[in-house]
Amino acid sequence: MGSTDLRLSRLRRVSYAAAAWALLYAAYRGYYGLGGTFGMFGVPESDAAWRAINLVAAALLMGAAVLPIVALRLWHAAVPRRVLLAVAWIIAVGCVMHGVIDEITRALSLAGVLDILYPPGFWASLDRRAADIQDIVFNEPWFIVEGLLWAAIAWNVLGPSTARRRWVATAVAAALLLVVIGLLSAFEIIGRLVVG
Repeated sequence: MGSTDLRLSRLRRVSYAAAAWALLYAAYRGYYGLGGTFGMFGVPESDAAWRAINLVAAALLMGAAVLPIVALRLWHAAVPRRVLLAVAWIIAVGCVMHGVIDEITRALSLAGVLDILYPPGFWASLDRRAADIQDIVFNEPWFIVEGLLWAAIAWNVLGPSTARRRWVATAVAAALLLVVIGLLSAFEIIGRLVVG
């Protein structure tokens, strides 16, 4: 098997892994969207709003599961390739940044250093410790892994090249910058920013 065949084989595997990972999270969000309550860390003011948010998230995640599989057929064409590399960059940076910021802020919340703000009027009751633990153990690792899977997709598509080095360098720099901005925001040093 040549290096191109090996790279294509790895690309297929990591694309299917990204799809499966997104389906896993879609099932989790779909469970709550369909009225499941196991593992709930609070009681929402409106069950209908809680279900709707989770159903929309599940639908978006289903789209995220289809994207890497559809992309497999498009990587060879120049224009879709550029667009997909940009999409992969956004997903990789956005997911990793989101996951890292929330892992840090939730750990600081558990330690009593930071008070996580929740939307007023959304929760009738909330177990903050349980919410922090669920986020640290399940939700945020999903984002980090999904971001890394999309980075691996781009890594395989670009092959050993200057373009790969540039893609990785800009993605790492952007994620680090956004993590710093997110933490400064969480501590209200630069004002409150909410993403995701």
